[in-house]
Parts: sequence; C-alpha cells; structure tokens
Amino acid sequence: MKRTVFIFSALIIALLSLFQLSKYSYLSGSTSIEMIIALIAMVFFAVGVFFNKRSFTEKNNLSKEVDPSRIAQLGLSKREYEVLLEVSKGLSNKEIADKLFVSESTIKTHVSKVLLKLDAKRRTQAIQKAKELQIIHL
Repeated sequence: MKRTVFIFSALIIALLSLFQLSKYSYLSGSTSIEMIIALIAMVFFAVGVFFNKRSFTEKNNLSKEVDPSRIAQLGLSKREYEVLLEVSKGLSNKEIADKLFVSESTIKTHVSKVLLKLDAKRRTQAIQKAKELQIIHL
C-alpha cells in the first residue's frame, strides 16, 4: 500500500512539474501551445499504457483453476456446488430450481447449507468467499 501511495505521489509531482515547465516554456515564447498539449497527452498515454499492462499481467497471474480439494474440504456436495455456481451467475431460487429440475424449497435448503459451509450470511458474501477459496471463477 505504501508503495502505491509513493508511486502515485511521485506521478502527481512529476505531472505538476511538467505543467509548470510547460507554462514557463509557453510564457517565454519558446514553445507553441500545441506542442505542450501534445507532450502532456503523450505523458498521460504512456502512464495509462504502463498501468494497463501492469494490471493485465497481475490478472493473468491469478490462478483461474478451480481447486477441487477445497470443495471437498468444505464438505460441499455435488448438488450444493452446482447451486453455488448458479447463485454466482445471479439466478434466483426459482430460476435455479427450474434449471436443475428440483423444487424451490430444495434449492433454498441447498443455498442455506452452502451459506453455512462457507460461513456466509448473504449470497454475495458466499460468492466472494468462494472466489477467495478458488472454488469458483467468473
């Protein structure tokens, strides 16, 4: 966290220095306003490309594989895991019941068991914990 704050602080200071230098250069008459705008645009473009490339590589480094041993550790049955996957897609109990050809009360039971096993109070919290445990990926 400190590193990120330092990087952004240094970036802000560098950009403010660039603005002051361009202001001085324009007022002295040695540079046109178009050149200054182009230089500032190139700096912002370079910074954007750098951060985009960095975030892209960080996302690719994350494991996208589902860890079946963690599913077994949690004690999730195959049907409960199927229900968790459908919940992660944002489906309601009724929609999940229709899709899996069971009653809505059965889905409610499975959802409550999934919440209990993931130690979650809400569906969104269960999905977040499942992502952290690498048992689902979106």
